[in-house]
Amino acid sequence: MPNLTLAELTAEIEANVRRALTEDIGSGDITAQLIPAQRLAHATVITREAAVVCGTAWVDAVFRQLDPRVTVHWEVRDGERVAPNQALFHLEGPARALLTGERSALNFLQTLSAVATRCRHYADLVQGTGVKLLDTRKTLPGLRLAQKYAVTCGGCHNHRIGLYDAFLIKENHIAACGGIAEAVQAARQIAPGKPVEVEVESLEELRQALDAGADIVMLDELSLEDMRQAVAITQGRAKLEASGGVNESTLRTIAETGVDYVSIGTLTKDVKAVDLSMRLAL
Repeated sequence: MPNLTLAELTAEIEANVRRALTEDIGSGDITAQLIPAQRLAHATVITREAAVVCGTAWVDAVFRQLDPRVTVHWEVRDGERVAPNQALFHLEGPARALLTGERSALNFLQTLSAVATRCRHYADLVQGTGVKLLDTRKTLPGLRLAQKYAVTCGGCHNHRIGLYDAFLIKENHIAACGGIAEAVQAARQIAPGKPVEVEVESLEELRQALDAGADIVMLDELSLEDMRQAVAITQGRAKLEASGGVNESTLRTIAETGVDYVSIGTLTKDVKAVDLSMRLAL
């Protein structure tokens, strides 16, 4: 399960920002027109709370697309921890562009930093266990790659990116295919070389998935004792992923069962934006 890198996201970042600016500006920022076009300004963006930074490339793209005369001076990098009231970056350039781009830039930064911050918190909870924490497809529409990149900045890892890069055979797929073995066999024929993961709800289904040659088996809401038994039964024949019922109080115990992965939807789906503020000076 490879992690997304910033280099892979260049086109996606430009597209994300283009859509955001079109959505926000529409036919023109009428409030910014109150300011003389030739007036220059500088601004500083700070965080009001502790966080892990993510989204610097999106901020750069916002001001680059708006007005190439704007310069962005960063004091932090993606993945870096920051403290309340710490300066994140400074802006210099036409005042209109700084104010027009403020909301879009901060929207990206506060959202992606929120994901990175949540991921760092969860990664810290399982430090030393050897388990890898995975994200899911529970992402904001249109921002999946951005959020999955943010996951990596926080020290967690990417599950499949979408429906195209790996199989995840769930209960309904199994029923429609006639069984676990049949589903895995069909997957191997449809896309040889693609990872095949099977979701199971019992140790008997685990044995069927192993016999069918699954690469990864997702243990869906199994008890802690069943997870430990699953590790003993599997003996390295496949990777094991725990899913369901995962929260701050259960995560460490689940990780200590010996599973390889724990997937957590809350890494991306219900984070609280980091509180940021921009201060402008002429």
